[in-house]
Amino acid sequence: MSSSLRLAIVTDIHHGDDHFTKKGSSALGLLTEFTRFVADTKPDAVIDMGDRISDRDRDTDLRLETEVAEIFRAVAPPCFHLCGNHDRDHLTVTDNAEILGQTLDNTVVDMGAWSLVLWRADSRIHRPGGFVLPESDLLWLAGVVAQADRPLAVFSHVPVSGHAQEGNYYFERNPDSATYPGGAERARAVLAGARVPVACFAGHVHWNTLTVVNGQPHFTLQSLTETFTTHPEPAASWALLELSDTIDWRVYGRDALSASLPAGRTAHRWMTPLPLFEDHPEARLRRLQRTEG
Repeated sequence: MSSSLRLAIVTDIHHGDDHFTKKGSSALGLLTEFTRFVADTKPDAVIDMGDRISDRDRDTDLRLETEVAEIFRAVAPPCFHLCGNHDRDHLTVTDNAEILGQTLDNTVVDMGAWSLVLWRADSRIHRPGGFVLPESDLLWLAGVVAQADRPLAVFSHVPVSGHAQEGNYYFERNPDSATYPGGAERARAVLAGARVPVACFAGHVHWNTLTVVNGQPHFTLQSLTETFTTHPEPAASWALLELSDTIDWRVYGRDALSASLPAGRTAHRWMTPLPLFEDHPEARLRRLQRTEG
């Protein structure tokens, strides 16, 4: 890999009323600033990882989504959208697709040396039940991983890293709502089978994180309008991702972060974790020796 692929990424715009720590009233202005950033930096593509609105009811949500879509239409590079849970409370995937003018099916886009995996797994929160990862979405991802002939940048709304939520305003006490319970572990097992470099990117949890699992990095991006880490002002966060022989991640705004990782290392798996210490063969042998002694 030599040429660099550059992507501008935004997530959790939450256009609508101010709610909890989300300053939704600032969303359209901040999103317009993001489009200026895109015009200045000229990335190869733009990715919106979902939760464009804070939902209220069907009619309001249709209006809010349309207002966000109008701003995205000013973006010159190809723009790819995912649905977040708030985009799905009162609207269907088809509603969102019609407003945004593009399919919202799971899609792979080959861009030079990398493939963009737009894993649009079901992001609707079921009540009760929370997020449910459909078998069809998991099987689709498994097929992509098995057939990959170049590095994969995997984008989803819901993270599957399984990282801790201590300190998170929303999810410290609601960790099951931060991911797919049960499904995230299965998704990580699928990703672990990759023979090519893999990096994963998600939104939803409203903070910047980098978690490396079995050699594969999982990034989450701060919300455009979140305030819990930058109170009282919104974080005004978006990211520029450059993919080549390295994975260069830079988050702008009031909650800035940067990281750089060698892409090749993400194709190496770690050693299988130990069993419970008391079940390790050496521990069993010591117990046997004590019994015989």
